[in-house]
Amino acid sequence: MDRLIDRYLEHLELERSLSPHTLRAYRGDLDDFAGFLASETGPGTRVEPQSVDTTAVRAFLASLARRGLSRKSQGRALSAVRGLLRYAAREGIVDSNVAAGIPTPKAPKTLPRHLRPHEIEALLAAPRTRTGPLARRDAALLELLYATGLRVSELVSLDWRDLDLDGRVLRVLGKGGKERMVPFGRPAAATLSDWLQDWDGVRAEATRPVAGDPVWLNHRGGRLSVRSVRRIVDRAVADAALAAGVHPHTLRHTFATHLLEVGADLRSIQELLGHASLSTTQRYTHLDVDRLLTVYRQSHPRARSKGRSSASAPTADGE
Repeated sequence: MDRLIDRYLEHLELERSLSPHTLRAYRGDLDDFAGFLASETGPGTRVEPQSVDTTAVRAFLASLARRGLSRKSQGRALSAVRGLLRYAAREGIVDSNVAAGIPTPKAPKTLPRHLRPHEIEALLAAPRTRTGPLARRDAALLELLYATGLRVSELVSLDWRDLDLDGRVLRVLGKGGKERMVPFGRPAAATLSDWLQDWDGVRAEATRPVAGDPVWLNHRGGRLSVRSVRRIVDRAVADAALAAGVHPHTLRHTFATHLLEVGADLRSIQELLGHASLSTTQRYTHLDVDRLLTVYRQSHPRARSKGRSSASAPTADGE
């Protein structure tokens, strides 16, 4: 089983270009699965892929539930196992994917957190209360996150050659190695220009060689990490006195929601976010009830009609 997992993850990395973060998540879930199978068959017993059946997969899911894992985590683990066995079937290692018919545990649907206009303005202004090169870096970083809706992994991978400050557009490689062009506004371009003036001085502090010309540098002159971006957002949230629960991904949700609220169509937002599926974009965007009612009342023919009483409405017999 361990050899099959290694082959499958190599396939995902080389042929499907999945990110290191995704590969680590798959590795953890599949190692859990292999460990569960080994515990069920007894010490010293080698688990072969051909011995895995539907009952074993269902028992693995039940063990995750007993451990207190959320339904979302259970669903992710099932997806990893399903993908592994699908790969094994395609390679002729097993006869069929025994996990194909097992339903994914339904996770409760929750709306993603997004910031209201006054909240995002406070967040973007927070680094300007400080001085120095890293304060200007933080201001530019937050502006670009909100202006483009980039994933944090995409943000930290940017080099200066990927940005056209005059044209206010950037090139980014998203999930699966798919390239897309994303525009940004004048405020982001201005803060990026300010940070660029300090960039050489910060880069000179590098204690080891850094590949490329990364846009975002840490205080030692190296490329900024995803974890560091989280710390920058946390500090801005604290300085702006915003409620807890704001993360770097919150700015991506906010970007999409604010575009939708001013009339952008979902297909355009899908392209900007780099989503393969429109259904994914729909989960990243939401409107409050007041706006939904306003759109309905302005758009639906029956909502716009006046002077119609309930007595004048057609009855079932008159239809």
